[in-house]
Amino acid sequence: MATRAASGRVPTGNRGGGMDGDLALVLGLVLALLAVPSMVSAFSDRRTPHASAIALVIAGGLIVYAAAVHPGGYSLADIPRVFFEVLGRFWP
Repeated sequence: MATRAASGRVPTGNRGGGMDGDLALVLGLVLALLAVPSMVSAFSDRRTPHASAIALVIAGGLIVYAAAVHPGGYSLADIPRVFFEVLGRFWP
């Protein structure tokens, strides 16, 4: 039987060797946030934003994956909680 986390929900964990949905959501959001200044810089220098476009595609894939593996998906109100739960797992 799965134990409940402090938030009251059963953690999805990394059961099948795949990435945890919460971690995928946080990585996707951070990668998308970092790609935006890179894209603006490329456009302002009149270059094609290859690296930032690839980063946005990867970020979008991570976010879609996270929404697909999380039962019921995520709401905007869930994002800060998920971000700090993931941060708490890796920050000592």
